[in-house]
Formats: sequence, C-alpha cells, structure tokens
Amino acid sequence: MKLFGNWSYPTAVRFGAGRISEIAEACKAAGITRPLLVTDKGLATMEITTRTLDLMEAAGLGRAMFSDVDPNPTDRNVAAGLKVYRDGGYDGVVAFGGGSGLDLGKTLAFMAGQTRPLWDFEDIGDWWSRADPAGIHPIVAVPTTAGTGSEVGRAGVITNSETYEKKIIFHPLMLPKVVICDPELTVGMPKFITAGTGLDAFAHCVEAYCSPHYHPMSQGIALEGMRLVKDYLPRAYADGTDLEARAHMMSAAAMGATAFQKGLGAIHALSHPIGAHYHTHHGTTNAVCMPAVLQFNRPAVEGVLAQAAAYLGIAGGFDGFAAYVDDLNTALGIPRTLTELGVKDPDLDILVRDALNDPSTSGNPVQMTAGNTRRLFEALL
Repeated sequence: MKLFGNWSYPTAVRFGAGRISEIAEACKAAGITRPLLVTDKGLATMEITTRTLDLMEAAGLGRAMFSDVDPNPTDRNVAAGLKVYRDGGYDGVVAFGGGSGLDLGKTLAFMAGQTRPLWDFEDIGDWWSRADPAGIHPIVAVPTTAGTGSEVGRAGVITNSETYEKKIIFHPLMLPKVVICDPELTVGMPKFITAGTGLDAFAHCVEAYCSPHYHPMSQGIALEGMRLVKDYLPRAYADGTDLEARAHMMSAAAMGATAFQKGLGAIHALSHPIGAHYHTHHGTTNAVCMPAVLQFNRPAVEGVLAQAAAYLGIAGGFDGFAAYVDDLNTALGIPRTLTELGVKDPDLDILVRDALNDPSTSGNPVQMTAGNTRRLFEALL
C-alpha cells in the first residue's frame, strides 16, 4: 500500500512523504500570500525548518519566522508573537512543529484581528462566539512530530503564566485550512520524543474510546488509532528511519485528535497541571499517568477495554490491556512515576484544584473528586 493521499477529514490533508514541497501551493489554497512560520526554539535552526523557509522564499512568500515558543506555550509567547505578526503585516500562519508550535501558531492566527483579551476565548460554554470571525487569519499546519494531532484540531492549549494553569482556547475557525502531513519531517525525532509523542497519540485514543459520551464515529477512529500505535510505535522507536512506521504514527496522531471530540479524561486532567507547574513533556506525562488512571477507571471501562484488547490481539481482557500498557511504557523508557519524571515535592493541593478545574475532567468515566484525585496523584508519586 502506498502511504499517500489527499483527505478531507476533518480538513484538507495532504499526506505523504515529500509533500512539504507543496508548502507554497498549500499557502495559496489557504489564501495566504504573506505567511509567518511559527515554530519552537528547538526547531528554529533545524534543516527541516530552513528547507521549508527556502521553499517559501523561492515561491515569493518570504521567509519570516517566529520561534520564541516555550515547550508549554504561554500567554507571554502569544503576546510576543502577536506583536511580530501585526507589525509585520502578515496575512496567515504556517504552524510548524510539535504541539507547542502548532498550538501557538494557531492561536496567533486566531488572535490576529481580535480586540478582546486571550482568556475571553477559553473553551467554556459559547465563549468562542465572542470572537470576530473576520479577524481570524488562515492557517496551514505542518506537524513534525506524531503525537498531539493539533494539526486537525480547533483549539490551542496555552498556559497562563501567572496562575500556571493550562487553558484551552477554542474556535471552529482555528481548524487549519490545509495540513501537510509529511512523515519524512519526523525522521529526525530523538527516541524520547518519538516515545512521548507516540504515547500522547495513544492516550488520546484510549481516553476518547473510554469516554462515556456518545460519538460512535470517534469511537471507531480511536480504536483503529490504538491499533496503529500498537503496531508501529515500537518500530518507529527502534528505527527512526522506518518511514512506513513514521507514516502510520502520523496518521494515528491525527486520528487521536479527531477522536477526542468525544472527550478526554483523568489522564489529561492530571497531566495538564503537572506540565503547567513543573514543565514536563506533555506526552510523556500522559504516559506516566496512564496505568494508574486505567486502574482508577476500571469499574467503568473494564468491558469496553476488554473489547479493545480483543481487537488489538491482546489476550486477557482488561488485565491484559493494562499489562500491555505497562510493558509498552517500559519498552519505550517511560519513567514509572512522576518523581522519576522530575516532579519533586509537588503541592498536591494546587495540583488537585487544577485537575478538577480542567475541562478534561468532565469526560472521565468515573467522577473525579478532591479525595480520589489526590489519591491518584499520591499513587503516581
């Protein structure tokens, strides 16, 4: 099977090795004539980034870049990026990178023509309707990792630099106009990033699949996304040049983000405040949290995860699935506890408060309370 195609789910996706060469065409299709490429600090000087800028410049699109983006992007990054964007008179964003670059780039394009402050557009109720749609600029998204799936999402996760809370900024028009999924861009990922981002995709699929909300389309996508991770993440981790494995993992990442329209849960509710306060890698933090959350949710998900285990070829029902997750974490070098991840002497009162305030909490199949959430954090330490 040739891993190459043009999709329209949930937006226009150009999938296949080498398709970064179409970056100028993608900008044209999105209506962008003066793009600002937004990426993170680590990617700014890498060959895949300079090559993309070369392609843009050769097509007459300039080579403007903003890369002052933290691993967990903040409102300060947004403010700095907006000044560059507005002062430069840009008319669209090429969001390039992992979750941090994609989320920051999408948020800059969303905020480009807004007059209200950023936090007025948090994903609460219909707050998104406060935005002026005419002030939202187009986005071309180019993922360089296979994890968050932010390239097919309608939101950006931004950390409040004063309260250390991760906030979800949402608007339907934050969905990129065009996505280029080129697995060749992920070949250079280090092993620990391959592992963390891949397990982020897996966590998205697991939580969406277990969510109690009704969304059978997402349910099916989540299940197949889990299979792709099971079959191809170990291969991508073992051999970073395995382009077939890299391609399937890039699909799994987009599938996870599409599937979690159904909901997320305690894995993300715990992971978000940990990352915001202690600056841990998001996908790796999800992986550390996953085994404990599976056991926490067992009364509500034992049956559905037994079905998933059967589909995935894992013997032993729920127990087999949980054992598989433990073994996968070990094989990919994931720390067993938050302490091993580098979280020292955390303030549990703050972590519990922020976890219960996280929007992912409402999608967990077992109700989260102050007591059981604290016990979850204690188990993870």
